[in-house]
Amino acid sequence: MNKGFDALLAKISECSMKKVSVANAQDDAVLEAVRAAKDKNIADAILVGDEDKIKEIAASKNIDVSDFEIVDVKDMIEAARTAVKLVHDGKADMYMKGLIDTKDFLRSVLDKEVGLRTGNPLSHVAVFEVEGYDRLLFLSDVAFIPYPTLEDKVGIIKNTVEVAQACGIACPKVAPVAAVEVVNPKMPVTVEAAELTKMNEEGQIEGCIVDGPLSLDLAIDPEAARHKGATGRKIVGDADVILFPDIHAGNLVYKCLVHTANVKNGCILTGTKAPVILTSRSDEFETKVNSIALAAIVAEELSKTK
Repeated sequence: MNKGFDALLAKISECSMKKVSVANAQDDAVLEAVRAAKDKNIADAILVGDEDKIKEIAASKNIDVSDFEIVDVKDMIEAARTAVKLVHDGKADMYMKGLIDTKDFLRSVLDKEVGLRTGNPLSHVAVFEVEGYDRLLFLSDVAFIPYPTLEDKVGIIKNTVEVAQACGIACPKVAPVAAVEVVNPKMPVTVEAAELTKMNEEGQIEGCIVDGPLSLDLAIDPEAARHKGATGRKIVGDADVILFPDIHAGNLVYKCLVHTANVKNGCILTGTKAPVILTSRSDEFETKVNSIALAAIVAEELSKTK
C-alpha cells in the first residue's frame, strides 16, 4: 500500500517518462510546475500557446524552458484544441490546463473530434496525504458533478477506484458518506449509499469494497467505529475512498483539509482517455507538481491496459 506522495514519486521511477501537453502555457505558476516535474523526472512537457509570452514570462521568473517543445498558437481556444489533439493522437500522455477559462478548457476535453471523451461520466479525484491518517485518502467528487445521481455515483466509484489501484491499492475500501450511518428513507443519500453497497456485493461494482451509508467519523476513525459499536462493518475507520453525496459536501471537506490540516494533495479529472490536470491558480505549487505526478502514474496504468 502506498502511504504518501513520496511513495508515489518513487513509483514513477519505475515508469517510462510521460509527457504532458499544456494548453495556453503562458502562465508562470504552470511553467514553474512543469519545470519542477521535469527536473524531478516526473514528466516532460509540450508547451502550447503564445510562444512570445511563454518565453517572456519564463525569462521574468528565471524559468528555463529551452529544453521544452513549444507550439506557437496565439488564439487561446485554438491553442487548447491543438494541445488536446496532441494527447488524442498519442503524442502526449496527459492534458493540463494553463491560462484559460475552465469552461473553455473543458470544452476542448469534450471536443468530439480531437478531445478525450470516452462516453463515461467525467469526475474529479482529489488525493490527500493527511498527517495522522495511515494511508492516502481519495475524495470524489469535490469539483465537477454538482448533484450526482445513483448512476453518476457508480461512474465516480469506477473512476476513483482506477486511480487508487494505479497508486498501488489493489482493492480500495469505498465509503459513501452521509450524516448518519443507517438507512433513512427520508434521507435519499443513505438509500443510494445502501444501493451502491448492494450493487458491489452483487458484482455490479467491481475491484473494491463498498460499505455505506457511513458517517465520516466511522469512515476514517477506527476509534469512532469502536465507540459506536460499528466494528462489524466492512469499513471501520480505514476507508481509502470517500464518496460524497454532492459537490457541496465534497468541496467543503476538501477546502477544510487544505486550509487547516497538514496535507499534501494532488487532483486530476478522470473518465477521460487520458488523465486531465485541472488545477487552480490558487493551488499551491506542490499541489500542481503532485497532480502531474498523479496523472503520470494513472497514464502508466492506462498504457498497460491499452
